[in-house]
Amino acid sequence: MNAAQMVEALKQKFGDAVLETKEFRGEHTLVVKLTNAKPLLAYCRDELNFDYLVDVSSLDYMGKEPRFEMVYELYGYGHLQHLRVRAAVAEDVEVPTVSDIWPTANWHEREVYDMMGIKFSGHPDMRRILMWEGYPFHPLRKDFPLEGKPSDMPDVGFTKTAPMADGPFVTSAGTGDTVTREPRSRRPTE
Repeated sequence: MNAAQMVEALKQKFGDAVLETKEFRGEHTLVVKLTNAKPLLAYCRDELNFDYLVDVSSLDYMGKEPRFEMVYELYGYGHLQHLRVRAAVAEDVEVPTVSDIWPTANWHEREVYDMMGIKFSGHPDMRRILMWEGYPFHPLRKDFPLEGKPSDMPDVGFTKTAPMADGPFVTSAGTGDTVTREPRSRRPTE
């Protein structure tokens, strides 16, 4: 069965839960209701053999309702097919975790929570993964300013030359073969 046939099978199985299907350059996408996303994803793993969760990500459509969208990228090593599943998420709505379907979703969902603020119900370890605990913002939201926001984090930038600048291991940029450009120990000239 190819991805197009799998999309048709999912439309028949889940009916009105599948809001839209798209195909672009051979990639197939299903847009589904959030309430049906987890059962559909479990079916994809169990019945359609999508054994690899490539990625879980989110989009911010600030100014639109619902504001967010979850995106699940699936792949099957047995049939070599790819499928994308998308579901709209309103602000302050928790998304059911899929870490019990694919354990690798654990870190993906923690990153979505950390960067976008979308929480996952039933997640075994819902805490920040990149920013420190207690950081009050979510840096990938569109309302987060590009210059950042003030925080109580101590200044960690270098005030002097970086430790390895002009240190014993340096590269030689410019022309020449890879042997002369290769990082190597440089001895001071005598």
